[in-house]
Amino acid sequence: MTTPDDSGPVRLPPRPPRPLFVHWAIDAAVAALAILFLGLIAGFSLVTILVTGAILGLIAAPFTRRAEIRALAARERDAQESPPDGD
Repeated sequence: MTTPDDSGPVRLPPRPPRPLFVHWAIDAAVAALAILFLGLIAGFSLVTILVTGAILGLIAAPFTRRAEIRALAARERDAQESPPDGD
């Protein structure tokens, strides 16, 4: 349901990037889940799969954090260039 005051999507407030640990944890979980199925079929132990996922997450975390920093900067830049309607 829309009202006459609705002028489009609400802009998100600026925020700092998430800590590197959060990126590592998410990247490790995604990597472990990605290799879980094939790893179990190939006969790898669950510990091996989890350790491999943690290592891959450690490698990917700086890249995903930099991508988040660039995305947040672009969002902030877009918010400054196009002020909301009515101001």
